[in-house]
Amino acid sequence: MYRLALLAWLALWLPSTALAALPAAVDGDSLPSLAPMLERTTPAVVNISTRGVAKTRQSPLLSDPFFRRFFDLPRRPRERKTHSLGSGVVVDERRGFVVTNHHVIENAQEIIVTLRDGRRLDAILVGADPETDVAVIKIPPTDLTALKFADSDTHKVGDFVVAIGNPFGLGQTVTSGIISAVGRTGLGIEGYEDFIQTDASINPGNSGGALVNLRGELLGINTAILAPSGGNVGIGFAIPSNMVRQVMDHVVKYGEVRRGQLGVSVQDLTPALAAAFDIPAQQGAVVVEVERDSPAGKVGLQPGDIVVAMNDRPVRSAADLRNSVGLLGIGQAVRMDILRTGKPRTLTARIAEPSDSLMPGRRLHRSLDGAVFGLTPLSGDRREKAVMVKELEPSSAAWSTGLRKGDIISHVNRQKVADMDDLMRLVRGNRDNLTLHMRRGKSSVYIIIR
Repeated sequence: MYRLALLAWLALWLPSTALAALPAAVDGDSLPSLAPMLERTTPAVVNISTRGVAKTRQSPLLSDPFFRRFFDLPRRPRERKTHSLGSGVVVDERRGFVVTNHHVIENAQEIIVTLRDGRRLDAILVGADPETDVAVIKIPPTDLTALKFADSDTHKVGDFVVAIGNPFGLGQTVTSGIISAVGRTGLGIEGYEDFIQTDASINPGNSGGALVNLRGELLGINTAILAPSGGNVGIGFAIPSNMVRQVMDHVVKYGEVRRGQLGVSVQDLTPALAAAFDIPAQQGAVVVEVERDSPAGKVGLQPGDIVVAMNDRPVRSAADLRNSVGLLGIGQAVRMDILRTGKPRTLTARIAEPSDSLMPGRRLHRSLDGAVFGLTPLSGDRREKAVMVKELEPSSAAWSTGLRKGDIISHVNRQKVADMDDLMRLVRGNRDNLTLHMRRGKSSVYIIIR
């Protein structure tokens, strides 16, 4: 009886040929294959090789200008030659724009792009954003193939994906898998994290390559793997296409991402907090603090409010809110759907210049990388403030110029610095020759930056 049932089932589903002829029947049909999609997409994925020079890390004592002068040490820090190998994706064939990871082209003095057809092209850096690990380079726009951006917000766990890149320098390689998770944050890989996790094999050299859906659309830029030994174990991460596209728009327009401020401190909405607030929501960002005179403060956002959506996009966590704000342009409107005492409200604010926020030095000048600037009260009077070096990484570029934590910037090129706006305007307007006048304790210090 079982055999008869099996034969009846096969008769319904298989072609009307003998079972022994199954391979021939299958060969006569069109088998499912990724090959047609890959024929369209792989020409857009390129190999990137770089050469450059990086400063070697050394003792903070050896980086101190006074110490170096006292012992008559060479002024120029020791350097080492760097080489990197990665991947990139052509996203605009008309203008020749290629997106990749910032860490692929970091410290590069020469960038060579190799297309699938064997052409080797010199590339120039358009701009990069270390916070998201996205960079945009430009190649001659001749006979290029570009990938179309997918809407990464519409893809779900379980969707099939394909990773294309150049692992280990072997040449273009394709691997497949599924989306294992979305919205991965808190990994400490980048400043702004909203990763797509995939089990498609991503190995060294895949960085900057494409993660595509089965339509051949760019779903993400491969950026990292999670493996104790450095090899692939089925946990890879890609920067979502929507984040890549927003960063690219900023970088192409300004050469960098100009982040603004909303003026809030938030934390994740936990089940315990949801119960304490007596609300049904299980995801969101709880407002802990609102800065006075900030965009959020001006529209009436209050501590205890729960932000559940921004510009119609759900806010699942504090990291979600931070990512959304960090990718909005200065002056751009943001609509926040909030819960206040369990009742829904909508507030609309406008992202402001981060004049009262901390400012990474790398956003101002390459020689200020490693420093973080912010406002500090003067002489105990909180109404009068000055720009201070709030944080400083030892052996960084900023340290090597002579900056020290606690320095107060009073003048740039003999023009007074009263606030962060002044610092940005004066430094960005005179990148090639800067003289900083600072107060250090009871002394005054001049530093020249070239």
